[in-house]
Amino acid sequence: MSNSSSITEFLLLAFADTRELQLLHFWLFLGIYLAALLANGLIITAIACDHHLHTPMYFFLLNLSLLDLGSISTTVPKAMANSLWDTRAISYTGCASQVFFFFFLMSAEYSLLTVMAYDRYVAICQPLHYGTFLGSRACVHMAAAAWGSGFLNAVLHTANTFSIPLCQGNALDQFFCEIPQIVKLSCSGSDYLREAGLLILSSFLSFGCFVFIVLSYVQIFRAVLRIPSEQGRHKAFSTCLPHLAVVSLFVTTALFAHLKPPSISSPSLDLVVAVLYSVVPPSVNPLIYSMRNQELKEALRTLIQWTLHHQQ
Repeated sequence: MSNSSSITEFLLLAFADTRELQLLHFWLFLGIYLAALLANGLIITAIACDHHLHTPMYFFLLNLSLLDLGSISTTVPKAMANSLWDTRAISYTGCASQVFFFFFLMSAEYSLLTVMAYDRYVAICQPLHYGTFLGSRACVHMAAAAWGSGFLNAVLHTANTFSIPLCQGNALDQFFCEIPQIVKLSCSGSDYLREAGLLILSSFLSFGCFVFIVLSYVQIFRAVLRIPSEQGRHKAFSTCLPHLAVVSLFVTTALFAHLKPPSISSPSLDLVVAVLYSVVPPSVNPLIYSMRNQELKEALRTLIQWTLHHQQ
């Protein structure tokens, strides 16, 4: 039996036991990671460089891409390194850092998705007040509030998690350091309940954001259906549906990961679900946003052509 003061490292769950499968996992994750870096990097650069995209919607999208880059960079590189070097270890400090940054970036992303729902609501339901409600200063304040709330949430949960005495070993049933997996190593039920209480509080706040997003979209769809022209309805839907798809992907994968019945829980299923909510959204979000957005597609095309031209 050991306590947390004597733990210098944690052991993460390996994706595979055989060397061939470990290397396959490394190359697969490397491909996903590079694709996420490229796609999110292109969106950030296109929005920053194209003055036509200097609007509230694209400002929030730029922030979303930054958060996606950060969240996938928190978990995937360490998992790739462990597969490549055939190890499971992560240092105590590395684990604490991973918990903090992942919780920070995911919490901030959820807050930002709520802000983006408000942006779409004002744009479609209150278009005459759009410039007033979402001026440049208001946008910066809302983005800062999203990042700040994520930071405070992460500080609170990380400090609480790593103050819990651990005496159930140091093996985690996940490919990255995740709070529920660390809390399972606690010495007593009261420690578990303390973190569970914090997670329940965060869940209530998250549920409040979810209700706000749903109510916003109820109002948005009612307003869109009242638009007389088919072209106007199509344009309104094209700016809303990508955001709705991103929210749905984010919420459903996270909910399934943390609320699935214990009866169907297993290390392999937990691993697959964790990949779904931690790796898939940051990789897929740029694709979702660029598929139906003509302005963004045009900006990306211009950026790629400019890059190719200057390389020749």
